[in-house]
Amino acid sequence: MAHRILFLCTGNSARSVLAEATLRAWAGPRFDVFSAGSKPAGAVHPLALETLQGESIATDGLRSKSWDEFAGDEGTPIDVVVTVCDSAAAEPCPVFFGDFVRTHWGLPDPAAVQGTDEERRKAFLDAHAIVKARLKAFLELPARTWSDATTLKAALDRIGTLAS
Repeated sequence: MAHRILFLCTGNSARSVLAEATLRAWAGPRFDVFSAGSKPAGAVHPLALETLQGESIATDGLRSKSWDEFAGDEGTPIDVVVTVCDSAAAEPCPVFFGDFVRTHWGLPDPAAVQGTDEERRKAFLDAHAIVKARLKAFLELPARTWSDATTLKAALDRIGTLAS
Protein backbone atom coordinates (compact mmCIF):
# COMPACT_ATOMS: atom_id res chain seq x y z
CA MET A 1 0.00 0.00 0.00
CA ALA A 2 1.28 3.46 -0.90
CA HIS A 3 1.96 5.96 1.84
CA ARG A 4 -0.28 9.05 1.63
CA ILE A 5 1.53 12.39 1.85
CA LEU A 6 -0.14 15.81 2.17
CA PHE A 7 1.82 19.02 1.60
CA LEU A 8 0.04 21.81 3.41
CA CYS A 9 0.38 25.60 3.32
CA THR A 10 -1.89 28.59 3.41
CA GLY A 11 -2.69 29.37 -0.24
CA ASN A 12 -1.91 26.04 -1.97
CA SER A 13 -0.75 27.88 -5.09
CA ALA A 14 3.05 27.55 -5.09
CA ARG A 15 5.24 25.67 -2.55
CA SER A 16 2.86 22.85 -1.69
CA VAL A 17 1.97 22.40 -5.36
CA LEU A 18 5.67 22.28 -6.35
CA ALA A 19 6.19 19.55 -3.73
CA GLU A 20 3.07 17.61 -4.72
CA ALA A 21 3.83 17.53 -8.43
CA THR A 22 7.53 16.79 -7.99
CA LEU A 23 7.06 13.92 -5.53
CA ARG A 24 4.30 12.46 -7.67
CA ALA A 25 6.60 12.57 -10.72
CA TRP A 26 9.61 11.09 -8.93
CA ALA A 27 7.97 8.49 -6.69
CA GLY A 28 5.47 6.90 -9.03
CA PRO A 29 3.14 4.48 -7.21
CA ARG A 30 5.21 4.43 -3.99
CA PHE A 31 3.23 7.39 -2.63
CA ASP A 32 -0.20 8.95 -3.02
CA VAL A 33 0.62 12.65 -2.99
CA PHE A 34 -1.67 15.59 -2.31
CA SER A 35 -1.48 19.28 -1.44
CA ALA A 36 -3.95 21.68 0.12
CA GLY A 37 -4.26 25.02 1.83
CA SER A 38 -6.01 26.45 4.85
CA LYS A 39 -7.06 29.45 2.74
CA PRO A 40 -6.64 28.28 -0.85
CA ALA A 41 -5.83 30.92 -3.44
CA GLY A 42 -8.26 29.32 -5.86
CA ALA A 43 -5.69 28.81 -8.63
CA VAL A 44 -2.19 27.44 -8.99
CA HIS A 45 0.32 30.26 -9.50
CA PRO A 46 1.30 30.49 -13.20
CA LEU A 47 5.01 30.59 -12.29
CA ALA A 48 4.64 27.37 -10.29
CA LEU A 49 3.21 25.73 -13.40
CA GLU A 50 5.94 27.24 -15.56
CA THR A 51 8.64 26.01 -13.16
CA LEU A 52 7.29 22.47 -13.17
CA GLN A 53 6.77 22.38 -16.93
CA GLY A 54 10.32 23.67 -17.42
CA GLU A 55 11.52 20.47 -15.76
CA SER A 56 9.06 18.24 -17.65
CA ILE A 57 7.00 17.57 -14.53
CA ALA A 58 3.34 16.96 -15.28
CA THR A 59 0.93 19.67 -14.19
CA ASP A 60 -2.34 18.09 -15.34
CA GLY A 61 -4.94 18.08 -12.60
CA LEU A 62 -3.06 20.41 -10.25
CA ARG A 63 -5.42 22.77 -8.47
CA SER A 64 -5.56 24.98 -5.42
CA LYS A 65 -7.81 23.25 -2.91
CA SER A 66 -8.91 23.41 0.68
CA TRP A 67 -7.63 21.13 3.38
CA ASP A 68 -11.30 20.38 4.05
CA GLU A 69 -10.99 17.64 1.41
CA PHE A 70 -8.71 15.77 3.82
CA ALA A 71 -10.36 16.59 7.16
CA GLY A 72 -12.74 14.58 9.28
CA ASP A 73 -14.12 11.11 8.83
CA GLU A 74 -15.05 11.75 5.20
CA GLY A 75 -11.59 13.00 4.22
CA THR A 76 -8.80 11.10 2.51
CA PRO A 77 -6.71 9.30 5.16
CA ILE A 78 -3.18 10.73 5.39
CA ASP A 79 0.04 9.17 6.76
CA VAL A 80 2.30 12.25 6.72
CA VAL A 81 1.50 15.97 6.70
CA VAL A 82 4.32 18.30 5.65
CA THR A 83 3.76 22.01 6.28
CA VAL A 84 5.78 24.28 3.98
CA CYS A 85 4.87 27.74 5.27
CA ASP A 86 7.67 30.15 6.20
CA SER A 87 7.58 30.52 9.97
CA ALA A 88 10.86 32.49 9.77
CA ALA A 89 8.88 35.23 7.99
CA ALA A 90 6.14 35.07 10.65
CA GLU A 91 3.79 33.41 8.14
CA PRO A 92 1.16 31.48 10.08
CA CYS A 93 1.33 27.74 9.52
CA PRO A 94 -1.97 25.93 9.30
CA VAL A 95 -2.70 23.48 12.09
CA PHE A 96 -4.25 20.27 10.80
CA PHE A 97 -5.50 17.63 13.22
CA GLY A 98 -5.47 13.90 12.75
CA ASP A 99 -3.62 10.65 13.34
CA PHE A 100 -0.54 11.08 11.15
CA VAL A 101 3.10 12.10 11.37
CA ARG A 102 3.59 15.86 11.18
CA THR A 103 6.72 17.66 10.02
CA HIS A 104 7.62 21.19 8.98
CA TRP A 105 9.67 21.98 5.87
CA GLY A 106 9.40 25.76 5.87
CA LEU A 107 10.57 27.80 2.92
CA PRO A 108 9.98 31.33 1.66
CA ASP A 109 6.87 31.85 -0.46
CA PRO A 110 7.94 32.58 -4.04
CA ALA A 111 4.44 33.86 -4.80
CA ALA A 112 5.05 36.72 -2.35
CA VAL A 113 8.15 37.97 -4.18
CA GLN A 114 7.76 41.38 -5.79
CA GLY A 115 10.05 42.54 -8.57
CA THR A 116 10.82 41.92 -12.19
CA ASP A 117 9.60 38.84 -14.02
CA GLU A 118 13.15 37.48 -13.84
CA GLU A 119 13.33 38.01 -10.05
CA ARG A 120 9.97 36.34 -9.59
CA ARG A 121 10.96 33.37 -11.79
CA LYS A 122 14.21 33.03 -9.81
CA ALA A 123 12.22 32.90 -6.57
CA PHE A 124 10.22 29.95 -7.92
CA LEU A 125 13.34 28.19 -9.19
CA ASP A 126 15.04 28.71 -5.81
CA ALA A 127 12.03 27.39 -3.89
CA HIS A 128 11.80 24.39 -6.21
CA ALA A 129 15.52 23.66 -5.74
CA ILE A 130 14.95 23.42 -1.97
CA VAL A 131 11.86 21.26 -2.49
CA LYS A 132 13.80 18.93 -4.80
CA ALA A 133 16.71 18.57 -2.35
CA ARG A 134 14.30 17.64 0.42
CA LEU A 135 12.30 15.25 -1.74
CA LYS A 136 15.49 13.53 -2.89
CA ALA A 137 16.39 12.89 0.78
CA PHE A 138 12.79 11.83 1.47
CA LEU A 139 12.91 9.23 -1.29
CA GLU A 140 16.20 7.88 0.07
CA LEU A 141 14.72 7.07 3.49
CA PRO A 142 15.15 3.37 4.22
CA ALA A 143 11.91 1.40 4.21
CA ARG A 144 12.41 0.50 7.89
CA THR A 145 12.07 4.22 8.78
CA TRP A 146 8.35 3.99 8.02
CA SER A 147 7.73 1.30 10.64
CA ASP A 148 8.14 3.64 13.63
CA ALA A 149 6.41 7.04 13.83
CA THR A 150 9.04 8.55 16.15
CA THR A 151 11.90 7.50 13.87
CA LEU A 152 10.02 8.72 10.82
CA LYS A 153 9.27 12.11 12.38
CA ALA A 154 12.91 12.60 13.37
CA ALA A 155 14.06 11.75 9.83
CA LEU A 156 11.46 14.05 8.26
CA ASP A 157 12.35 16.90 10.63
CA ARG A 158 16.03 16.57 9.62
CA ILE A 159 15.05 16.70 5.95
CA GLY A 160 13.16 19.91 6.63
CA THR A 161 16.44 21.65 7.45
CA LEU A 162 18.05 20.90 4.07
CA ALA A 163 18.70 23.72 1.64
CA SER A 164 19.20 23.29 -2.08
